[in-house]
Amino acid sequence: MGLKTHELDALKEYLPDNTLEDVIYFMQSYKIHLILRKDRKSILGDYRPPHQGKPHTISLNISLNKYHFLITFIHEVAHLINFLNHKRSVMPHGNEWKEVYAMLLKRFMDKDIFPEDIHHAIKTSIKSLSASTCSDPALFRVLQKYDLHKQHLSLVESIGIGNSFRTSDDRIFNIISKRRTRYECIEISSGKKYLFPGIYEVLQE
Repeated sequence: MGLKTHELDALKEYLPDNTLEDVIYFMQSYKIHLILRKDRKSILGDYRPPHQGKPHTISLNISLNKYHFLITFIHEVAHLINFLNHKRSVMPHGNEWKEVYAMLLKRFMDKDIFPEDIHHAIKTSIKSLSASTCSDPALFRVLQKYDLHKQHLSLVESIGIGNSFRTSDDRIFNIISKRRTRYECIEISSGKKYLFPGIYEVLQE
């Protein structure tokens, strides 16, 4: 895959130091078409296999901090390799994917790229890999510390039962109770109840 100088410079902006060459290696080796997206609430990134002449495609949110951006890229490359090895015969986040993802993470961890707190959180996460960094609350909390542009946001779990918060679409909710990792909340305007993950980012009222 031939990348132009300005494209390389743009990609470097989103990555930790000393990782660009490794990322380019994967992009060129697998001929990845990389798409940078604006912030998406439901996903951090995704992978799409070749289809109707289109190459392997990975999209990533540009709102992610550099460490989260790299980890999400690794996550999606693991999906790509898993697809090449097994096509659609295995679960997307099954043991086969977890093995590839852990292997790729360790490759970057050996380069002393991550701050100590992220490095430790990744090591802990590898022992019990989940579907994404967002569903690993401990790792997500550590990564969130490096989101300088999101310092005004709070996690639902930090707000407390009985208190209110506002979502990005300007809806106001009151927290009623906790159910394991999720919180039962009532929308003030409609009276309808919803469940929010504890690590969902909101504005505290």
